[in-house]
Amino acid sequence: MLNSVWKRSWLKTIRFSDSFYSTLLPISTTPQLEELCSIVTSNVGGLDDLELSLNKFRDSLTSSIVAQAIDSSKHEAHTRRLLRFFLWSNKNLSYNLEDKDYNYALRIFAEKKDYTAMDILIGDLKKEGRVMDAQTFGLVAETLVILGKEDEALGIFKNLEKYKCPTDEFTVTAIINALCSKGHAKRAEGVVLHHKDKIKGIMPCIYRSLVHGWSVQRNVKEARRIIQEMKSDGFIPDLICYNTFIRCLCERNLRHNPSGLVPEVLNVMMEMRTYKVLPTSISYNILLSCLGKTRRVKESCQILESMENSACAPDWVSYYLVARVLFLSGRFGKGKEIVDQMIGKGVVPNHKFYYSLIGVLCGVERVNHALELFEKMKASSLGGYGPIYDVLIPKLCSGGDFEKGREFWDEATSMGITLQCSRDVLDPSITKVFKPTRPEKISLLGSSIAESPEKNKNFGGKMKMRKKPAKSATMKKKKK
Repeated sequence: MLNSVWKRSWLKTIRFSDSFYSTLLPISTTPQLEELCSIVTSNVGGLDDLELSLNKFRDSLTSSIVAQAIDSSKHEAHTRRLLRFFLWSNKNLSYNLEDKDYNYALRIFAEKKDYTAMDILIGDLKKEGRVMDAQTFGLVAETLVILGKEDEALGIFKNLEKYKCPTDEFTVTAIINALCSKGHAKRAEGVVLHHKDKIKGIMPCIYRSLVHGWSVQRNVKEARRIIQEMKSDGFIPDLICYNTFIRCLCERNLRHNPSGLVPEVLNVMMEMRTYKVLPTSISYNILLSCLGKTRRVKESCQILESMENSACAPDWVSYYLVARVLFLSGRFGKGKEIVDQMIGKGVVPNHKFYYSLIGVLCGVERVNHALELFEKMKASSLGGYGPIYDVLIPKLCSGGDFEKGREFWDEATSMGITLQCSRDVLDPSITKVFKPTRPEKISLLGSSIAESPEKNKNFGGKMKMRKKPAKSATMKKKKK
């Protein structure tokens, strides 16, 4: 939910800048580049052996070749080998590496979440007086917060002038989004307070991030406060902002007040309509998901029915969430009705709809219902039947229905489907059959309770004798 416009924009800018940077490099692979890549990606020896091998490289080393080697090896080589190669290149290059090379390498280490490599390069960048791009700072700040180093991310932000990086709308938004992504909303509000003049034009996005930050902590009170501040500043909360708040409210009530899930969310939806922000199926699906986790079957069905009767039509996720909770609670007939209702209304589900529900039915030992659902999937010509066969064939054979299992195996192979399960499951001498058994009734015959009823009577008599003195004592008190 945090994927705000500004976060998406600066991530796109990073990807664009990297792709543009790559287009400046020659497309053809030279023997020198192949030799460098083979050295960097080799798994033989340690980092010192890597440097010894690099010292034997006799061809001319340029900034573009270094960047190409890192780009070609970043998915195969370990980050420490890439770091050693980059530092070696900086020492042995006839002309020093440019700032864009440092930023490119730093972004790669940030994407790989290697804190040590990032820390070394950030230190060298600062010591050599190089320029850190705003895009690089955004990715570095996000990675540091993900790694639990939010103090260091804020430290870099407060000293951006030492990295020759401007403190502008972009960098302020980047640190706020990074902090809020992991629930550090209070610290993000401090950044907003000190740099409000730089983010005047994008305050709706900032408020949205702050709502998300408090929602990560399930702090409904503070998230509501941000929404109220947003309104008082003249900004109407949008759908993403309200959906984030609904998720926060549902997750809080899921733990502390499950009975308040439906009424409180419906109140928020009424508020949304007053501001002409109409709830969508995503808004309802957040509620249905939490209702399913608490097995509140009746309320789930009522919410689905209210969606069908309102302007917000349910999507396949809505039907899936209700059918799933019905199957898990043993309402198989009602669950099948929900699936038929979805198909009758022309809602085309994703593969995950059938994968998950068939898995649920097999898990609760209702293979016959799973087979019926599979037939509906095949009738829709959806395709992607391989994972279903891999689940149903072993399940049928372990239940003793080897004939149906072989039929499904032949059916799958005739369609050219490569099955992941072994053919051995079709062999009754190999596959162990598990038959469901009813729990045995506990008999009292032969037990100590059945053999000595007199002992029970004597024990009851003793208890009565103990109670009588207590009654006589109370009677004496009353007489007095």
